[in-house]
Amino acid sequence: MPREEYKPKDKTVLRMSRDGAVEDNLTAGTSERISKRLEDAQLIKPREDDVPARPEPSDALPVGSHTASPHSVSELSAAPASAGSVVAKTIITHKIRKAHQVEALDGTEVMEKAAETSADKPDLDAPAPTKKIERLTSKSEKAHERLDAAREALPTRKVLKKERVFDDAKGKATTKLRFEDEIKKPKGQGKIQFEAEKTVRKMGDTLASGIHGKIHEVEQDNSAVEAAHRTEIVVEAAAAHYHHHRQSQANKPFEKVSRLEHKAETADAKLNYERTAQEHPEIKKQDMNKHYQRQNIKKEYAAARKAGSQTAGTATTRTGKKSREKAADKVKEFFSKNKKVFVWIGAGALILVLLSAGISSCTAMFTSSGSAVIASSYLSEDSDMLSAEAQYSQMEANLQNKLDNYESLYPGYDEYHFDLDEIEHDPYVLISILSALHEGTFTIDDVRGDLQMLFEKQYILTETVVKERRYYIETDTWTDADGVSHTDSYRVYYDYFICTVTLENFNLSHVPVYIMSQDQLSMYATYMSGVGNREDLFPSSDYVDKYITDPPEEYEVNAEYLSDTKFATLIDEAEKYLNYPYVWGGSNPDTSFDCSGFVSYVLTNSGLVNTGRLGAQGLYNVCTPVSSANAKPGDLIFFVGTYDTPGVSHVGIYVGDNVMLHCGDPIQYTSISSSYWQSHFYAFGRPNY
Repeated sequence: MPREEYKPKDKTVLRMSRDGAVEDNLTAGTSERISKRLEDAQLIKPREDDVPARPEPSDALPVGSHTASPHSVSELSAAPASAGSVVAKTIITHKIRKAHQVEALDGTEVMEKAAETSADKPDLDAPAPTKKIERLTSKSEKAHERLDAAREALPTRKVLKKERVFDDAKGKATTKLRFEDEIKKPKGQGKIQFEAEKTVRKMGDTLASGIHGKIHEVEQDNSAVEAAHRTEIVVEAAAAHYHHHRQSQANKPFEKVSRLEHKAETADAKLNYERTAQEHPEIKKQDMNKHYQRQNIKKEYAAARKAGSQTAGTATTRTGKKSREKAADKVKEFFSKNKKVFVWIGAGALILVLLSAGISSCTAMFTSSGSAVIASSYLSEDSDMLSAEAQYSQMEANLQNKLDNYESLYPGYDEYHFDLDEIEHDPYVLISILSALHEGTFTIDDVRGDLQMLFEKQYILTETVVKERRYYIETDTWTDADGVSHTDSYRVYYDYFICTVTLENFNLSHVPVYIMSQDQLSMYATYMSGVGNREDLFPSSDYVDKYITDPPEEYEVNAEYLSDTKFATLIDEAEKYLNYPYVWGGSNPDTSFDCSGFVSYVLTNSGLVNTGRLGAQGLYNVCTPVSSANAKPGDLIFFVGTYDTPGVSHVGIYVGDNVMLHCGDPIQYTSISSSYWQSHFYAFGRPNY
């Protein structure tokens, strides 16, 4: 029997590394990672020469020629991913870029990036098979036009260039000088220079603070010293503002190019994706249709929230129990069917939080963003919403038919007069009203009475009958006994009936403020702000263009005007509500605003003038009239005749350079130089600041 050979046990030690627990075998000289933790992601940008060439698209799924971007179709087709991963990736990229502020701006990098985007512009002359592609093509074309215009508007300077030219006749080279236009790029700032200036600023601030403190101790006894000290403080503040203004002005054109480049790139990516999806519908069927996935999440969340919020004071125990059980069952079923979706959503949200706000704000961010999307979405079934719109449209068609045949339907009058408004409504206004009245969800049976009520409030048909006492002259001729003819004339009286038919279209969007509570009006404004996240439901609506596909352009108030602290305070408050929807009668952020409600709220909540809630005419009455030549930023501008009402009908905040900030639809900056606003202009007025 062979003798068993015994070996000494290897000497091992455990140590922690950045990759987790590692076991070192000192005897064998080896190391083994024993941690179960996933390895950290290597967030290192690869060198250009390390990036593998992109494979050519296959015949089964051709893609556009657009350069790969965070939204690029090429990436989606090259590496198919679930809908959740695409959504999360898009959100993260957008948020990072949006949060980034250009401080030490690199003009060369901005120009190179813009040139690449312009070179990668998709074919905009190709025929559009669908209206959506037609809208995306138009948006991409406008984005590139704005980008090209911004590039051409960049500041230039004359630069002397040398050129060596060989003269064959003389047999020697000569140097020629010429001037060329070169773009004035802002100077970048290195890290060492930045840190040095930062240190100097800190030392200067500390020294200045000490000096000002010492002067302040003695200035109370000497008015001349106090006056000189205050003058010095004003001069220092003005110098600092001037320095900041110069830096801002130098960077502003390049920041605009960078911003428009991003918009053009995004518009191109959306267009290329939609073209590819049109040719190959299967790309939209990965895991789950994106839209219905979002709708299901919203419905289940809303059901759970509604069930959890019911109390004994607002609903019976039976109703509350039924709602909670139904919501709980649906939520369980939804989570079980969509585990992969929630994994992607959770991963995307986690990465976004780590990059922007830190782990501590994860719960608050996820809850608030999710609630915001859900609260602004239509949760009813498409069939019910389309049926409600169809029924309301049929009621309008019946009304139009009645007016067209009024004389035959209501005979017996001698004369008919008609004074009729146009019969029309926007479907998003109707669906938003019904959704707000029914706490987010309704069926067609639930809203039949509401449709009739809304119709009667929108369309006011009035028939006025006037009876006039008229006469005509009748002549009788007769012969007396002597054979003499006689002629007598006399009046014959009769009743003459004149029927005047008047139809007033009160505008369906003006109805909510009269029939809703503040909470319901707030829900209505929320739905309208994003057309219920269903721009596909009624794509021909004007609200799709105003709010989704072609929102108002951004505008930056002249920095020089912001040196006025009162005006700066006013604009800081007003710009909080940019792109809020117009809501007739709205007067606060919860319900959104109308024109006078917006201006009244901004003046009051900025702390400058406590006007309370005034109408446009009321605001004009409390202002001091100002001529157009003396108008300055912060004044109010008033208009008449923008709709059928006596006196002032519209008001906005003048911000200088023929631009106003007002509650249009939505709240936006608008030029007052257009023919429309010039034709309705009434006056400028200055509040009692």
